[in-house]
This record gives sequence, structure tokens and C-alpha cells, in this order.
Amino acid sequence: MTAQLRTVAAAAATLLLAAGIAHAQGDAKRGQKLFEECHACHSLERGAQGVGPGLHGVFGRRAGEVDDFRYSPALKRSAANRMPYAGMPEARDRADLIMYMQEVFK
Repeated sequence: MTAQLRTVAAAAATLLLAAGIAHAQGDAKRGQKLFEECHACHSLERGAQGVGPGLHGVFGRRAGEVDDFRYSPALKRSAANRMPYAGMPEARDRADLIMYMQEVFK
């Protein structure tokens, strides 16, 4: 392996490691506050359904798989949904929300 290729490989490995660390450093307290936007429609409790499907067990589950929830055909194909929420564009906000949910589901 040439020195240049080793440098590129080391830089790529460093970036991947940094991305993983950044993801793991979400702020669960901040995520809890952000979840208030989700709570109007979604529950974190096992088996609880609201306007939106319950989120308990969402990690590792494919979209549209809660048995007793009526999904749109598009969501069942994982292309779109009926959710009127505009989304969470900031990566930091999403990381914080995910960290909070991972803490809740431990």
C-alpha cells in the first residue's frame, strides 16, 4: 500500500470514527424536550397507539410494521406517510431525539 493510499484510508477511518462518536453524543435531555413535538401523536409506551403509531420498539423495525395501526399505502412501501409534521431538519436535533428514545427503551 502506498503512503498516499494509507493516508487516505486513515483519514476515512478517522471520519467514520468521528461520525460514530458524534452520533453517540446526542443530548438525551434536549431530546426529551424535542419529543414534545412528537408526543401529540406518538407514544413511547409498549402497545399504545394514538393518532400515529406507537414508537416502542421502533429501533430495528421496518416502517409500517405495527400490526394494529392503519398505515397509508405509501408508508407501507416506505415512500411517504400521512403525517402532517414538516420534519426535523437539524442533524443535532435528530441525534438528540434518537439519544432520548434509546435511553427510554433501555
